[in-house]
Amino acid sequence: MAKLPWKAWHEVVKLRDDLRSGNLPLHMFAADLYEVMMQRGKRPVYEDPREFFALTFPTYNLRQLVRDVALRLAGKNDKAVRQLELTYGGGKTHTLITLRHLVHEPDKLPDLPSVAEFIQEIGQKSPKCRVAGLCFDKLDVEKGMEVLSPAGKIRTLKNPWSVLAYQIAGDEGLKLLHAGNKAEERDSAPAENLLSELLEIPGKERLGTLVLIDEALMYAREKVTHDPGWRVHLANFFQYLTQAAVKVDRCCLVASLLATDPRKSDKLGREIQAELYDIFQRQREEAVEPVVKEDIAEVLRRRFFKSESLKDRESFRQHVMAALKGIQVVDEQIGKQGVEAEERFLRSYPFHPDLTEVLYSKWTQLSRFQRTRGVLRTFALALRESAKWDVSPLVGPAVFLTAPGKEGLSEALREMVAVADTEEWEGKKQAWTGILDGEFSRAQQIQRDSVGLKHREIEQAIVTTFLHSQPIGQSAKTRDLVALLGATRPDKIELEKGLSRWAQTSYWLDDLYATGAEDQLPSAWRLGNRPNLTQMHAVAAKNISEDIVRARLLDDIGKVKALSANASAIGVRVHTLPTKPKDIEDDGAFHYAILGLNAASESGKPGAEARRLLDDTTGPDKPRVYRNAVILLVPSKDGLELATARVRDYLAWEAVREEVKKQQKNGNVDPARAQTLQINIEKAKGRIPEAIRQAYSIVVTVSEKKDIQAFKITITDEPHFNIIKADKRSRVQDTAIAAEALLPDGPYNLWHPGETSRRVRDLAGAFAQLPHLPKMLKASAILDTLAEGCEKGIFVLRLTRPDGTYRTWWMSRPDENALADPALELVLPEAAELGEISPGLLTPKILPGLWPAFADATAGRPGDEITLKNVMDYFNGSTVVQFDRGGYQEPMQIPKANQAVLEQAIAASVENGSLWLLSGPASILGEPIPTGVLNAKAKLCAPPSSIAAPEILSENLPDAWKGNVCTGLSIASALSLKAGKNLPWKTVRDVISAALQARFIQIAEETGSAWPCDFPAAHLVKFNITTGVPGVVADTGGGQYLKSVLVANAELEPSQVQDLGEIMPDLLKIKAKANTPIRFHVGIELGDGKTVPSKEAANAFNKALKKVKEDFQLR
Repeated sequence: MAKLPWKAWHEVVKLRDDLRSGNLPLHMFAADLYEVMMQRGKRPVYEDPREFFALTFPTYNLRQLVRDVALRLAGKNDKAVRQLELTYGGGKTHTLITLRHLVHEPDKLPDLPSVAEFIQEIGQKSPKCRVAGLCFDKLDVEKGMEVLSPAGKIRTLKNPWSVLAYQIAGDEGLKLLHAGNKAEERDSAPAENLLSELLEIPGKERLGTLVLIDEALMYAREKVTHDPGWRVHLANFFQYLTQAAVKVDRCCLVASLLATDPRKSDKLGREIQAELYDIFQRQREEAVEPVVKEDIAEVLRRRFFKSESLKDRESFRQHVMAALKGIQVVDEQIGKQGVEAEERFLRSYPFHPDLTEVLYSKWTQLSRFQRTRGVLRTFALALRESAKWDVSPLVGPAVFLTAPGKEGLSEALREMVAVADTEEWEGKKQAWTGILDGEFSRAQQIQRDSVGLKHREIEQAIVTTFLHSQPIGQSAKTRDLVALLGATRPDKIELEKGLSRWAQTSYWLDDLYATGAEDQLPSAWRLGNRPNLTQMHAVAAKNISEDIVRARLLDDIGKVKALSANASAIGVRVHTLPTKPKDIEDDGAFHYAILGLNAASESGKPGAEARRLLDDTTGPDKPRVYRNAVILLVPSKDGLELATARVRDYLAWEAVREEVKKQQKNGNVDPARAQTLQINIEKAKGRIPEAIRQAYSIVVTVSEKKDIQAFKITITDEPHFNIIKADKRSRVQDTAIAAEALLPDGPYNLWHPGETSRRVRDLAGAFAQLPHLPKMLKASAILDTLAEGCEKGIFVLRLTRPDGTYRTWWMSRPDENALADPALELVLPEAAELGEISPGLLTPKILPGLWPAFADATAGRPGDEITLKNVMDYFNGSTVVQFDRGGYQEPMQIPKANQAVLEQAIAASVENGSLWLLSGPASILGEPIPTGVLNAKAKLCAPPSSIAAPEILSENLPDAWKGNVCTGLSIASALSLKAGKNLPWKTVRDVISAALQARFIQIAEETGSAWPCDFPAAHLVKFNITTGVPGVVADTGGGQYLKSVLVANAELEPSQVQDLGEIMPDLLKIKAKANTPIRFHVGIELGDGKTVPSKEAANAFNKALKKVKEDFQLR
C-alpha cells in the first residue's frame, strides 16, 4: 500500500494497554458509588483515588460543583442541597465518587494534575468529612443492603434512613432514630429534627457531613410497587432530609434522582419522579450538569489514551491540518471557517468533532443510550478493533466498521444497533441489523466500481446516516456526510457519484428527500424502517414471474422499429419473431428475420433455434434450399439478460405504482414520493427500447463456406439492417450485378463445362441457394440484370413453347410474363438462333457493322443502303463485331437468324416506316411489301427525309405542273426524278397533305378521287394553286386559310394531342404578349380510307365530340 500523506490517529495518540489488550471490561465504564463506599477492592479503578483521578477530567461544571460543595462542607456557603441534572450515564455517579474521594481523606489525595485542578478551584485544602452514600440501586426492597459504619463495621439494613444513620454514626445513629433508643431499624421516616441531630454528629468531631444520593427513582419505583404505602414514607423522608441538610452547618446533600434502568420511567415512575423533584426543588440550589458536550473529547482522551501521548497538544495541529486538507475539498464551508475550524478540530483531536457532536446531541435523546457512559462504551469497542486497521487521520465513522473483508457489523455498531432497536415509531420497532447489512453490501459494490474511493467512504456514509437518523425521524444534510468522510481525501466527484449511486440503490434511505435525478444528491439523508421505493421495487421484481417478463419483452421487441427499419422499403421480406421454420418461406426471395428469445446466441456460437430456422423449412426431413437468402438477427445472451432485467425493472415499478395507489387511498403517500415513482417508471420504460437495440447484436447466416456463422455487430444510431448490410461478413449485395458476370467466364462459376444455355430461374435462384455467391437483396434484381443483358445483346433469352417452337429476345427486353415463366432460358449468342428480331434493330446506327457508317468504299456500295444478302450474311452465326459499351469497345457475337426470320423483320420494319425498300421500280415505305418484291438484291435504306410543302409548288417543281393543274402522280414522278430515286408514295402523300394544310394548293373541283388516296389513284387527284377564292377543302383537318397567316400542320398521335393541351396556357400567353389573333383548326379522320366506318362507331365518336363543341361532328 502506498504511503499516506497523513498519520493515522492511533499512530499519534496511543491506546491504553488495558483497552488495546481487551483487559478493560466494558462494565468498568459504569461507575459504582456503592463499591467505593464499601472499599472491597472489586472496582479499583473507582475505589482507588489514584486510579480514579488519573482518568478523571475536571470539567468546568464539575470543578464549580466541587468548589460549591467543598466550601459548604467547610461552612463557607449555604448551598446545602445540589441535584445533578442528568440523564442516566451522563457522569452523575462519577461526579458523586469525585466528591467522596476529595473529602473522605483529603490528606491522602494523590499528587495528580486533576486533583490539583480541583484543589485550585476550591481555593483551599479540601475539608475532611464523613460521607454517607444512599446507593439506592443496591438497596433491596426486602433484604436491604450491607453498609459500612465509621468504625469499619458492616451491617445489613433495609430502610434508607437506617442506611444513612449507620454510615454517619454506626449503632449510635440507629439508636438516635429508634423510639426505644435501640440500635435497630424503625419502619417510619424520621422527622426533620431527628435527621438534623443525626447530620450534626460528624460536626462534633470537626467533620463535615456529605450525603450522596444515587439512583433514588430506581428504589422508589420498586418499593412503591411492592408496598404502595411507601410512596408517602419516601416522600416524607426526602422532605425531612432536605430540610435537615439545609439547617445543619457543614452539611451538604448531593442527589441524582433518575434511574439507570429506563424501564423505571413508566407512568408510575414518572409520577414518583415528579414528586421527588418537587421536594428537592424547594431546597436545592441550581441543578448541575457536570459533563457537557464540549467536555466529551477530553473525557474520551483521558479514558482511552496513554497520558504521555497527550502531553504535547500543540503537536496535534499538524495532524489536524492534514485532515482538514481533505475535508475542505468536499466541504467548502469548512475552508471558509479557517482558524475557527482548525481550533475546533484541535480541541477534539483525535476525535472528529462532528462525530462526538452527533452522539452527544442526538443519541443522548435515546432512552437506552447512557450519555457519557454510552459514548465511552461505544468508543471503547470501536477504538479497540479499528486501531488494528483504520488509516484515517481522525476518529470518524470508519471506526464503527468491521475490519476490511469481514462481513456483518462491528461489535461497536452492534452495541449501537441494540440501543436503536428499542426505539418505536408508529408502534413499530426497528430492525437495524438487517437494514445496515444490506446497505453495507450495496456500498461495497459501489466502492469496488469506483477508482476514487479507497477508504470505504460509502460504508462510512451509511454509518454517518445511521447515527444522524436517531432518534427516529432525524436526518443529515449532505454537508453533514461529506464533512465526516473527507479526512481521507476522497475525490470529490467520485464521492458525489458514489453517494448518488447509494441514493439510487439504497433500500432504506427515505425517498422523501430523493430528487429523482441521477446526477443530483438528496436534499437530506435518513435511514428508517419504512422501505423506500427502491426496496419496494426490489421486492416486486422478485415476485414477477419469468413468463410475464418474457411475454412483455417479446411485445416490446415487436415495437422497436430500428430492428427492421429500411428493410421492407428495399423489397426485403421481413419476419418479426417467427416461431417456426415454415414462417420464413423457402422461395428464393431475400428474407430478414428478427428471432425471439430462444434464439439467443453468442459470437461464433449460433444457437440451436437459429440453426433450426436456417436449416429447415417444415422440419428436419425437408431442409431449406435457399439458405443463402436468409439473414437472422438474434439477441446476444448478455444483451438478452440486460434487456430482460430492464423489462423486469419496469414491470416492478408498475407493481410499486399499484401498491402506492393503495397507500394513497389511506393517505400515506406524500406527493414527492409519488413524483419520484413516476420519474422512475418513465426512466425504466425509456430504457427498454435501447436495451433491446443493444441486445439484438448477433447476426446468424450462412457463410461462404456453407457453415452457419454467428457474428456480433456494433450497434449505432443506424437501423440494424443498414448495419448488417454494410458489414462485409454478411456478404449482402444491394447493387445490380453486371450481366457479363453471369456468363461462363464470369466470377461466380454458374456454368458447367460445355453448357451453352441455362434456365433463367436457376441462374436467379443460384444466388439464394449457393453460399459462395453474394446475398442479393432483390431476387428481381437478377432478373433485371438478365433482361438488361439481353437488351444489350450480351446473350439471348429463349422461351420454348410446348409444341417445340420458341420465342427469342435479343437486343430487346422480354415482357414480365416471359420473365416469370420458369421455362425461360439464357442462351449464349454463339449457340443461339433467333426466332424473331425486333424490327427496330435493322435501322441504321443500331447494330454495329450492319450499316457501313453511310460511307464504306471498300464494300463497293453506298453507305446509306444495304441489301437483303448483307443482312443474311450479318446474321449467319459467325459475325463478331466491336460494340461500344460507353467508353470502351467490346467484342459481341451476333446470333444466327434464318432468312425467314430476317425477311419478317425487314417486312415489319418497312411497314412501320423505319426502313425504305427499293426493289426495281418498287419503292416501299410505311406499307406492306408486295409478294416477290423482297429478294436478295432488294435494297434497304433509311427513310427519305420529309419534303417541305413549298417544294411542290410550280416555281420549285415545274415538271409536275401543267398550267395551274397537277396530279398526285405528276408530283410523285417529278419528285422522284429530282431525288434520283423512286420516292415512296408515303413521302409524296405527306408533302401534298402538308401543302394542302398550308393552303399552298387546293384540290381541284374536277378531281376524280378523294384525298388522301393510295398510289394507284394518284393520277385521278388534281390540284390547283391556291388563289384566295374558296375551293374544295380536303378532309385533312386544314380548312380555309388567309394569306399572310402562318400555319402549323402535323399529324398527331393521341398522346401528342394531350401534350398540345398541356402547352395551351403557354401559347395563349405568347398570343397575348404578341397581340396577334390565333385560331385552331382541328381535324379528326376516322377510318382507313378503304372501308367506311360503322354507323355505331361514328355515333359514339360524335357523342364524345359534342362535349367539346356542339357542331364538332364527323360527317
